Amino acid sequence: MSRTLVALHAHPDDESSKGAGTVARYADEGVRCVLVTATGGEAGDILNPAMNRPEVAENLAEIRAQELAAAAEIIGYDEVIMLGYRDSGMPDTEPNAHPEAFVNAPFDEALERVVTIVRRERPEVVLGYDEHVRYPHPDHVRIHDLSLAAFEAAADPERFPESGEPWEIPSLFAPVFTVRRIETLHTAMLGLGHESPFEQWIERLDGATDTDKNLVHIDVTATLGRAREALRAHRTQVDPDGFWFQVPLDVVAAHYPFEDFELMQSRVDVASTDDLFSGI
Repeated sequence: MSRTLVALHAHPDDESSKGAGTVARYADEGVRCVLVTATGGEAGDILNPAMNRPEVAENLAEIRAQELAAAAEIIGYDEVIMLGYRDSGMPDTEPNAHPEAFVNAPFDEALERVVTIVRRERPEVVLGYDEHVRYPHPDHVRIHDLSLAAFEAAADPERFPESGEPWEIPSLFAPVFTVRRIETLHTAMLGLGHESPFEQWIERLDGATDTDKNLVHIDVTATLGRAREALRAHRTQVDPDGFWFQVPLDVVAAHYPFEDFELMQSRVDVASTDDLFSGI
């Protein structure tokens, strides 16, 4: 039986930092994987010193599109769909006011675009975002809101009747950085005598736990390297010596070779904690 996964993301590079190993694993298993990226990332900073040049800044949207295509190919996506909105930037910044910014698009307009894709692809699994209480980027918040709304609207024949036959999404998940993951890798790095990149994260957790979340843990041992390679493809957005690469792959593989997902909505019994397609 053919299976389909649709991943909704806010900007180029989000698909590589959130669940890339899992999508790569399912792609290897023959799942059709479709990436939907809402914006071009035009408001992003250039975080790699080697790429911080005037000609790069002047053509950032075009370059980020090229980076996205390269990363998606590495991960194994079958198709990349751009919703066509402009990056809204961080809260209270000038890009927020741009009329083409994602955050300023009429909600139902954006929702119809997502619903149209869902009804055409008819996925068993959709990936959206959680509530992003630790990273309230307007575009990430909107992806969260749209994913929840699309879960209901795609199944409703009275919503957007010209956008395809209704489809009931079986399961909606959000990739998350769990407390368990952060604490495990932090402890592992310290135990090996290394500096931990999670020191400030640990301080910000302030007693937080994962007990209120319905979590699925995907073993991505076989695709950890590809996920990192995909992230490195976003040369403008990641410092090759920066945060994302400070925990060696062998440490991740030995101590926490998983990507975690929170179950946001489901129409099936997700009985397994190690498969996004559980119950389908």
